[in-house]
Amino acid sequence: MIEDSYRHRGMRRALIKTLEEKGISDPKVLNALKKVPRHVFFDKAFLEHAYQDKAFPIGEGQTISQPYTVAVQTELAQIVPGDKVLEIGTGSGYQCCILLELEAKVYTIEYLRPLHLQAKNLLTSMGYQAHFIHGDGSKGFSAYAPYDKIIVTAGAPSVPEILIEQLAAPGKLVIPVGGSERQEMVTIQKLPGNKIIKKEHNYFSFVPLLGEQGWRK
Repeated sequence: MIEDSYRHRGMRRALIKTLEEKGISDPKVLNALKKVPRHVFFDKAFLEHAYQDKAFPIGEGQTISQPYTVAVQTELAQIVPGDKVLEIGTGSGYQCCILLELEAKVYTIEYLRPLHLQAKNLLTSMGYQAHFIHGDGSKGFSAYAPYDKIIVTAGAPSVPEILIEQLAAPGKLVIPVGGSERQEMVTIQKLPGNKIIKKEHNYFSFVPLLGEQGWRK
């Protein structure tokens, strides 16, 4: 049983206020963030960190993303109910929960097996249902393509062409691109006739994308 007390909910409301002050305005995204108990992804000893707007280590050299970053990526993806979404980098599973709260059908892939198993077990215990895959997400996951949306939650050295191929038309890819320390958020919209619209947004800091098309072969 997941404990979600009045105190937890109060901390979550304060976090939402912080995100609104930073410019997150989509009410559906804010409501999804308000619903997901972020503290369950933390050891109880670190409760005070759970609702601060910052990333936090989760083991295996990875982090649970900063809530603002999760909100930005989700807002840029423009999720609508029923969207088939490929999330590359399950990590803690937090972003996956946000997508599920938005009523997306989520396929989430994780390179590191311990994190894959941990997230699968935790989200299942919370009552969330997604398709959990262990594998090289830098190559996407062609078995269930095409996807309406693809969200990459790790920094890529460049945009893997294979991910654009796995997008539906219309479809949208949200991916941080750049060096291993700092990346620019990029959206790629694929329109009917395979017309591509690429836009650059703000800079963020993600852990490196692992895999053949990422930073580790």
